[in-house]
Amino acid sequence: MIRILLAEDQAMVRGALSALLGLESDIEVLGSVADGEAAWRELQRLRPDVLVTDIEMPGLTGLELAQRIQRQELPIKVVIVTTFARPGFLRRALDAGVSGYLLKDAPAENLAEALRTVHRGGRAIDPQLALEAWSEADPLNDRERQVLRLAGEGQAAGDIATQLNLSHGTVRNYLSEAIGKLGVNNRIEAYRLARQKGWL
Repeated sequence: MIRILLAEDQAMVRGALSALLGLESDIEVLGSVADGEAAWRELQRLRPDVLVTDIEMPGLTGLELAQRIQRQELPIKVVIVTTFARPGFLRRALDAGVSGYLLKDAPAENLAEALRTVHRGGRAIDPQLALEAWSEADPLNDRERQVLRLAGEGQAAGDIATQLNLSHGTVRNYLSEAIGKLGVNNRIEAYRLARQKGWL
């Protein structure tokens, strides 16, 4: 039996995934949650075989959950199911040890088959996205990405500095580096481009 936990912030999608997977004789849905923090608590409590998660959720993102699982060396495999067909997201997911990456518009039967593949130790990655993922490297480092994300969400440099325990000048330097690497004119353009590419 493949024991899974679902993490998805959209109630209708969460319910549909749970119902679909519940029809499979070899898959047991242990629980479903609406945000990343709840997912992290339930992962530790339930210890499923596989976490099926979206990328963007309140609290922790699916990628941050995967990174935590990797860092703590938990024996839980991660399958991401998302609308984001962005190569940058897939590259970051693979770096975080994710075993599966599927798009929500894929046929429903693909998910159950992907879970079986991943449970056996294989990988299940959308093939078209896998090709695109290696065509363009992410130029940002983790700190630049973090600062740019907060700036793009409207936070001032001083607030970002306080939140990340950095100096005001260091935050400005990270933003300047990100803008330069992305070849744009300002932080707003940098944020938009990085989002579009899946680098944030």
